[in-house]
Amino acid sequence: MKSDKHLVKRMDLKITIPSILIVGIFSLLFALYTNESTETLNSIFDYVVEQFRWGYIWYGALITVAALYFSFSKYGQVVLGDPNEKPRFTLFEYSSILIAMGLGATIMRTGMIQWGEVAVDPPFGLEPGSNDAILAGNSYSMFLWSFQTFAIFVMCAPAMAYILHVRKKPKMRISEACRCIFGDAFTDGLGGKVLDILFLVSILSGAAVTLGLGTPIVTNNLADLLQMEVTLTMTIIVTLIWVTVFTISAYVGIDKGIKRLSTMNMYLAGLFALFIILIGPGMFILNYFTDSIRYLFSSYIDFSFYTNSLNTGESTHVESHTVFWFAYNATWAMLHGVFAAVVSKGRTIKEMILTYLLAPTLLSWAATGLLGGLGVHRFITGEVDVLDLVQNQDPVAAVPHILATLPIPEISMVIFIIIAAIFMITTLDSTTYTIATYMSKEDMSKKAPSKYLRIFVSVVITVLALTLLSIGGLAPLEVLSGLMGIPIIVIQILTVFAAKKMIDQDQAFITNVRKS
Repeated sequence: MKSDKHLVKRMDLKITIPSILIVGIFSLLFALYTNESTETLNSIFDYVVEQFRWGYIWYGALITVAALYFSFSKYGQVVLGDPNEKPRFTLFEYSSILIAMGLGATIMRTGMIQWGEVAVDPPFGLEPGSNDAILAGNSYSMFLWSFQTFAIFVMCAPAMAYILHVRKKPKMRISEACRCIFGDAFTDGLGGKVLDILFLVSILSGAAVTLGLGTPIVTNNLADLLQMEVTLTMTIIVTLIWVTVFTISAYVGIDKGIKRLSTMNMYLAGLFALFIILIGPGMFILNYFTDSIRYLFSSYIDFSFYTNSLNTGESTHVESHTVFWFAYNATWAMLHGVFAAVVSKGRTIKEMILTYLLAPTLLSWAATGLLGGLGVHRFITGEVDVLDLVQNQDPVAAVPHILATLPIPEISMVIFIIIAAIFMITTLDSTTYTIATYMSKEDMSKKAPSKYLRIFVSVVITVLALTLLSIGGLAPLEVLSGLMGIPIIVIQILTVFAAKKMIDQDQAFITNVRKS
């Protein structure tokens, strides 16, 4: 095997260099004109949300229908690889990897305090701060981590996995997946390069934002634990520790890195849940979780299609945040799809889609029921005024206040920090691996991306995130990431049609299925 050290020779510079330059230039402009760029991008995003709110909502619903169609039709039985080959991972390992990629540390935040943001600005005409508003808040948190979200994440995976594992194409690119739609001239020419650059720009900026915005989940709890203020120095130190760990994990690969960390985190999260139930308000949490599931099931359609159209000029947290959530998730759709394709060798399309729909959803509902139930209990007993913290301070600041009410709060905070950190590490590890796969010009159907290329991607993401954190430029990049979801939605829909067309062309639902 040739040395990994010839990094430049292993990169597709025609898409890598333009992507890094575009992200770098925009980041520099945001850093120099943070307030102006944030206001401009926010106004553009608000306009898009207001005009196309219905479109995002229907997008979430229809992509879920497409996921179910692919799962339960003849396309679902197509094996991603040799039909006689065993899957690369056991079902538990496979589910753990997809959960680690699909959820990340964000579930720790939304699970505990998202209900409060809804309760102070509730939908359906509910009274702010009422019991119904609080219950709607926790159920809405569960809705955010439900079928639409994970359908968005997985539905470009059938096309990407098919070209990698069935057609054995050397380049795992969006442009390659759409070759059957646009033809060779477009794919090999400028059009294909534009598609691939758009993907890399959206993922590089999104990864930097995730690293920058995920850090406060840890730093706020760490500062409270150490009885000190959150400072830029602390933020940089925490970020560098994260980067070091996820770089090592990315270097050693999926089997030794992501798989081991994600499965370990599942066990650790289970123990933490049991710990809270046993030493905390366990009976209340279980009852409240049951109520939240009841409310979610009875209101799922309401949450899915709520636009508040009759209250012209007035908007509640739910409809505006739902649209933002779907738009932001669309930005990550290609990344999740590419990574799911890589780890799904030996699985059927049905197994891949349903695992991604069900495993992260069920875990996120459990996490939201547990963490949200703890936060609600502390609010209604008067121990922590969560709604005041959510309204008048940084919502993340409420998390350490809630954890501090548990017996042995130091242990609770340490475990919480470790779980959040591992979630963030595995998410960024998966991101790094996927971007390296995309940048590589080697045959990805035969080997993993270069270890040195993975380290290079880690460095790019870290430098970008730390630079923006130090000068306060993350906010506009976050909004830009949401705006980039618009063209990504179009590309994702194209990959869905491309998957169907390729399978029909090859008659793979006959030739590439498991024998009874």
